[in-house]
Amino acid sequence: MSLPVVASLCCRAQVGLEAPLVQVEVTVTSGLPAFQLVGLPATVVRESRDRVRSALLSAGFEFPSGRIVVNLAPAEIPKEGGRFELPIAVGIRAASHLQEVCRHVTGEEPLRVHSAWGRDRTPEQLSGTEPDVSDVRGQFQAKRALLIAAAGDHSLLMIGPPGCGKTMLAQRLPGLLPPLTATEALDCAAIASVSAAGFNMGSFGRRPFRSPHHTASAVSVVGGGAHARPGEISLAHHGVLFLDELPEFDRQVLEALREPLEAGIVRVARAAAHADYPAEFQLIAAMNPCPCGHLGDPAGNCRCPPIQTERYRARISGPLLDRLDMHIHVPRLEVGDFDDRIGRGESSAALAARVTATRSRQLARQGRCNGRLTDAQIDRCCILQPTARTLLDRTMKQLRFSGRTRQRILKLARTIADLDGRDAIADTHVSEAVMLRCLDRERALAARL
Repeated sequence: MSLPVVASLCCRAQVGLEAPLVQVEVTVTSGLPAFQLVGLPATVVRESRDRVRSALLSAGFEFPSGRIVVNLAPAEIPKEGGRFELPIAVGIRAASHLQEVCRHVTGEEPLRVHSAWGRDRTPEQLSGTEPDVSDVRGQFQAKRALLIAAAGDHSLLMIGPPGCGKTMLAQRLPGLLPPLTATEALDCAAIASVSAAGFNMGSFGRRPFRSPHHTASAVSVVGGGAHARPGEISLAHHGVLFLDELPEFDRQVLEALREPLEAGIVRVARAAAHADYPAEFQLIAAMNPCPCGHLGDPAGNCRCPPIQTERYRARISGPLLDRLDMHIHVPRLEVGDFDDRIGRGESSAALAARVTATRSRQLARQGRCNGRLTDAQIDRCCILQPTARTLLDRTMKQLRFSGRTRQRILKLARTIADLDGRDAIADTHVSEAVMLRCLDRERALAARL
């Protein structure tokens, strides 16, 4: 026979990104003093008994001297974290956090309402606080690739010697992207709140930028662990995932990126729990051209044997490279690049305005404001001029591009045409898209030799 329920309150548990409803049923009866928690509570929840007792006494309330039974229903849902302490205290004393909620319930002083964006800043104001792309000297071709990546939500691999600005370029991509919408910001906050580090209110409304070290494990990057927590690729949802020194990452980590890049979701399954986490991120990667980093640089004095360079590059599989929209060479900076008379190019604000206009065209045409066209949309959205189709067919035949590479080139050409304000894709757009896939060209030329 169940005991009479004195108080029943509602709160939420945490199972992945889901928050199932939990009833906190508190029963206080006469008998020997006792405080029991039932309903599959974790160790941290069972320890809340002493914290609740101390909180009630510190707030000036009398703690009941009888037998207290707190049932967390339904019993089959695991209960973790400290989110149950306040409902338990409310149930025991019909108060809550503790005196503040009591004053709110009695009408003496309402609880303060916090701004969702934090520090009273709007998404538009937050978007202007990112580092400016004009800080990067030279590298105008790389900046052009970064603009295309931002306009079309494309992935990018930068290949260049140390110190040429690859990391600086990647860090400035969030400043070119449109501000997060309220829904997108809540999605990012929800993922961060269930991660091991938790959610920081000061970062609410900012585009995520995640840059894990190359020694990171597959669990930390993809997600998993005993509690099936999200990894770096989910924490970069609606933002940027930057992988520096790409060949130095474990092969298992790199291969695990292939499915999320295509599907935009990662499924983490463990014996005790399983969860689906969104992972619609922009992958920006950087690597050296060889182990010493100076291959192809006339002043670099590279002495890496060809077999060593080939082994270094082979750490990145062909299927993964096929899923990267762009790969470009970023050369070493010259002395003249530091001359202020040359100019630093457009600012992030100017480029962001072009990105916003381009995404508006994409939204009107394909129903979503980024360049991630589905295979079914490519034939409808990628209208080629006759000369452009001839160029694409000839390039496919001469360089022996795969079908997936052809699709990537079409998506890139579509974004480039949108940046130019053109409805049809011209041959100049196709040629630039081909030039933005340098590794494909190099592999094709090497196979012909």
